[in-house]
Amino acid sequence: MTTRNPSSRPNVLIVGSGGREHAIAWRLAQSPRIGRIFAAPGNPGIGRLAACAPVGATDVAGLVKLAREAACNLVVVGPEAPLAAGLADAMRAQGITVFGPSAAAARIESSKHYAKGVMARAGIPTAHCEAFTDLGRARDAARAVAREAGGVVVKLDCLAAGKGVVVAGSPEEAARAVDELGAMGGSQGCKILVEERLAGPEASVMCLSDGVDIWVLPPARDHKRALDGDQGPNTGGMGAVAPARLVADAMLADRAMLAAIERTILRPAIEQMAAEGTPFVGALFAGLMLTSEGPKVLEFNCRLGDPETQAVLPLVDVDLLDLVEAACHGQLGRVGASASSGGVHYGLHSTCVVMASLGYPGHYEMGIPICVPDPLPTGVTLFHAGTALDDGKLVSAGGRVIGVVGVASSAAESRRLTYDVVGRIGFEGAHYRRDIGAI
Repeated sequence: MTTRNPSSRPNVLIVGSGGREHAIAWRLAQSPRIGRIFAAPGNPGIGRLAACAPVGATDVAGLVKLAREAACNLVVVGPEAPLAAGLADAMRAQGITVFGPSAAAARIESSKHYAKGVMARAGIPTAHCEAFTDLGRARDAARAVAREAGGVVVKLDCLAAGKGVVVAGSPEEAARAVDELGAMGGSQGCKILVEERLAGPEASVMCLSDGVDIWVLPPARDHKRALDGDQGPNTGGMGAVAPARLVADAMLADRAMLAAIERTILRPAIEQMAAEGTPFVGALFAGLMLTSEGPKVLEFNCRLGDPETQAVLPLVDVDLLDLVEAACHGQLGRVGASASSGGVHYGLHSTCVVMASLGYPGHYEMGIPICVPDPLPTGVTLFHAGTALDDGKLVSAGGRVIGVVGVASSAAESRRLTYDVVGRIGFEGAHYRRDIGAI
């Protein structure tokens, strides 16, 4: 086991260009031990904290070259696609320390069918599902489940940028979902999963893992649907709150539930993957449904969530650099208490509202000028996602453009702070939900 040198000032490369990566850079920059921060490809917000390089997040060879030339001691991978493409393996092959799972371990996200197998073998509670390679059989099965149960979930068994899941309420919707997802994943030969629809509130629980031990982050709640009231199509995420309520009564009960999730879901997943020869080093994300029978897994992701990370990291009372290095070097057991044992700012609440381009998640225009208030109120931070500079001026460059995060001593004040700043950002046609944290 490699032992971290606490006096070192590591240079860090952050891979990615979204709000999650901006939040990671923002939190790492607060470490008194940090050396230089690099980002590839980054964005204008990240560029205030790091040296950005025009290397794509899935350019494995280019990223390895950049890490070597920039003398980076540590690489932190944000998105799932480079992990599935083997970026962590390539970095480790060159002797570069990397926070992120191997391609084999990243299958827990890149293949939902594989993840279901891990859960079955580990005894982790999840929804029943069947996998199909034939669209006709998938269509028949989806119709039948929707008819019998009043609804069904149809999933694409490959990466789909958060858009490979459709919740269908009728046999007709179920059949359309199979056709739509089949067309989306057909060129990749992806299976279609037909899954039981679970009922209850959702929650996102993330942990850092060193392959053996874990450090649990505060729970969050993501809002996937594009429109208020959880209506409209699924998106990459329109906002998040943290800490999420896991039960209806006291916060102590919430912490007991989080400890139960650690015991019955997170640790069994890490232990099972290690037992199968695919140890997971990085961030494991459990998307959960809090059913009447207890928490059940909707999906696992092989990285931190977006926008959950933007809401969660401001509540963590431990140096993120210390946590990431400990995970990379098998030392998480030596770090202080995690969220499940009370080691976070439980007296604070955060609300993240995503401001998106008009039309997202469908067609949208880019290059829309953005004007942000300066200075920002105390407790508010902006995390750039789809932004760019055009002749020195900030413009939109993606679907999800900016995340506004407010942190306060109550959920209500956090929400008020956030929406106050959202209303003061000049971004023509900006689309955002007005009920984040209110439902």
